[in-house]
Amino acid sequence: MIHIAVCDDEENTVQANARIAQECLNESSIAGKIKTYTRSDNLLYDITEDHFFFDLILLDIEMPGRTGMEIASLLRPALPDVKIIFITSHIEYAIDAFELSIFRYVPKNDIEKRLRTAITDALKLLMLEEGRIYTIQTNSRLERIPYKDILYLERDGKNVSIITAAGTSKVRRTLQQVFEELASEEFIFIDRGCIVNLIHIMQINAGMAVLKDGSTLPVSRSHLQ
Repeated sequence: MIHIAVCDDEENTVQANARIAQECLNESSIAGKIKTYTRSDNLLYDITEDHFFFDLILLDIEMPGRTGMEIASLLRPALPDVKIIFITSHIEYAIDAFELSIFRYVPKNDIEKRLRTAITDALKLLMLEEGRIYTIQTNSRLERIPYKDILYLERDGKNVSIITAAGTSKVRRTLQQVFEELASEEFIFIDRGCIVNLIHIMQINAGMAVLKDGSTLPVSRSHLQ
């Protein structure tokens, strides 16, 4: 499921862009949900305060209140991997958009064709990345964790704690279930209650795995080899 936000201060434009996004989802045979906004502050609040998750955001730059440029810079800490497509009439913003690691820049004078291409390209990239992301989804929460960000996982009662550089996320699973869901060779058991991501191991010394962030994890004798 791909989650898309469309934000523009003009209602007609929001609906037109949302329609294009839905058509791109249909043409790509991808399931998705689209949420529309006519106020940039509402989009920012939903992301930073209510923890809404989006894979892709279509964002107008010239809006009253906070501009698209400001919104993009403020939401990055909450959604570091989100793909943002900027839509604007002013080409001079393109350089600033590049500096913000914006996925694509679409001028309004050619929006029908260029926006379709940009969204389709973003969807292709997201689907490629989908298989390398661990998804935690409940009735009230959606979280996606890129494999490369996972340092290690450990059993925590009836949960599994997934430790990344950004913090800890918990999922109601057994450690074996999560291991099977990850289904990737870089994740291995180093103890009955701990799985480590091999790409983050710097050394094994005296039965301890030392990770890039300085964490140390005991390796059981049966898993050492």
